Amino acid sequence: MNLKVFGTGSSGNCYALQDNTGNTLLLDAGIRFSEICKGLDFDISKVFGALCTHEHGDHSKAVRELLKSGIPVYMSQGTSEAIGGTGSTLPVTSDGRFDVFKVGPWYVQPFSTQHDAADPTGFLLSDFSGNKLIYATDTYYLKYNFTGLNFIIIECNYCTDILMHNIEAGNISGARKDRLLHSHFSLENVLKFLKATDLTHCLKIVLVHLSDVNSNAKQMVNAVFKQTGIETIAAEDGMDINFDLFPF
Repeated sequence: MNLKVFGTGSSGNCYALQDNTGNTLLLDAGIRFSEICKGLDFDISKVFGALCTHEHGDHSKAVRELLKSGIPVYMSQGTSEAIGGTGSTLPVTSDGRFDVFKVGPWYVQPFSTQHDAADPTGFLLSDFSGNKLIYATDTYYLKYNFTGLNFIIIECNYCTDILMHNIEAGNISGARKDRLLHSHFSLENVLKFLKATDLTHCLKIVLVHLSDVNSNAKQMVNAVFKQTGIETIAAEDGMDINFDLFPF
C-alpha cells in the first residue's frame, strides 16, 4: 500500500491511499480536480471514493467535480450542509455516533475532531491485509484512544516556539494566533497524542498540513522520532510513501 501526496498544507490537501492493485481512496480533495487526475495518471477508474474531513476549501475544493465524475465523496452531515448539500453523508448509529462503513477494500470508522468547522471528522481505516491507520488533520487535539495502528497520518501544523516568535515580530495577528491555537495541531500536542497512543505495531508516522511560516519540518520530524523511535516523514507535494506492512 502507498500514500501519494497530491497536496499538503494551507494551499490544499489531498492524498491518495492505494493498495497493491491500484484501488484508490482519496483523503480530502482540497486541490483542483485536474491536479487530482494528473496525480492518478488521468485514470480515475479505480478510485472507489473520497473522504472529506470538513468544508474548508483547502480540503474540499474538488468535491463537486469528483461527484460529477461519479466518485462518491463521504462527509459528515454538517460538512455536507456547509458545502451545499453535496456528497454522501457518513452513517450514524441510533444514538447519533458515527458508524463503520465500507469503501472498496477499506473499512472506515469516522471520528469527531476539533476545528472551526461545521462537523469535522477524522478517519480510522483498515483493510483485508491487516493495515490499520488514522487520518487526522485540522484539529487541535484528539479525544480518542487508538490501538493497533500501523500507520499514522496526522497534522503537525506549527511549532509553538516559532509561532510565538512570529507573533512577537508582528508577523502573526492575535486573531490568527487564537485560531491556530484552537483549530490546528501543534507539534507539542501531536507529541502528547502519540505518547497516549498504542504504538506497538506502528511502522510509520506521516506529518501533514505543515504551516508555511510557523513550522520547521526537520525539528518536527526529529522530535517525533526521538520520542517514538518510529520512522517519521514530513509530507511534501509529490511524495510517494510506502505503507507496506512487510516492506522487505
